[in-house]
Amino acid sequence: MFNLELFNKLPVKILIVAVLIIVTAYFIRKSVQLFFDNTSFLDENREETLMHFTDQVLKVIGLVFFFIYVLSHFYDLTRLVTGSVVVAGALALIFQHIIRDYIMGLAYLFERQINLGDYVIINGNRQGKIEEISMRHLKIRQYDGYLYTVSYGSINELQNGNRGMRRVNESLILNYRQNPDEAFKVMEEVARTCNEKYSDYLLKDLNGEPVEGFKFNQITELNVDYKGHRYSLSGLVKEAYFVDASKRVRYELALAAYVNQLAMAENGEMELDKRTDSQASH
Repeated sequence: MFNLELFNKLPVKILIVAVLIIVTAYFIRKSVQLFFDNTSFLDENREETLMHFTDQVLKVIGLVFFFIYVLSHFYDLTRLVTGSVVVAGALALIFQHIIRDYIMGLAYLFERQINLGDYVIINGNRQGKIEEISMRHLKIRQYDGYLYTVSYGSINELQNGNRGMRRVNESLILNYRQNPDEAFKVMEEVARTCNEKYSDYLLKDLNGEPVEGFKFNQITELNVDYKGHRYSLSGLVKEAYFVDASKRVRYELALAAYVNQLAMAENGEMELDKRTDSQASH
């Protein structure tokens, strides 16, 4: 099966094949890039996503052909593949998750469910901006700065907010002893402040009017974790401004809670416990 005489010429052959693979991949990439530069039926974000995916595909295919070429000088690959059905079945079983990742990655790409730069929520607990799309996984930058890698096969639910608009939805969880009437006045004032200060972030219609301005949605959830009630505020913003708009709305909520001395859920519980302990000591 081994032929040691080939080592005399093998290094040169391997080098030539490696150079040919690199040059071929380079020209294919340049051809795809030239095609995108001279057409306009895809938006820039979509073109960038396809180019990134093309790079990943070319790398994988190039490495596969290179290893097949090298191994063909040491093994009879035809006899090995055709005569080893059991081995092939075992390999398919071992690599089933990898194969599934590749297939689902192609599905996500060609169904246009994801693009580079999209803000996504994965499985309901991971959210951030897509920074890399490979053949097997996504990499998203979360709001806390961590880079999260998730394989396509492990994605059960994917929510994509980059479809021209995003809805900012922020809230305060106030203690159940907080007077709702006072909280309503504060939250409505925060909504007015956000509409005045951050109107440029809002999604506008053809007449330049906000499609949905910042508004107070009243109490959206009762007895959150047995600590208090959720008072929510939302607004429809341009997708490019979603992160910045969310940060600014959170700031306005925190400032309003501080200035108006609203009883936050945990703070209210701690104050209640302190009062109880004080009464017990007396």
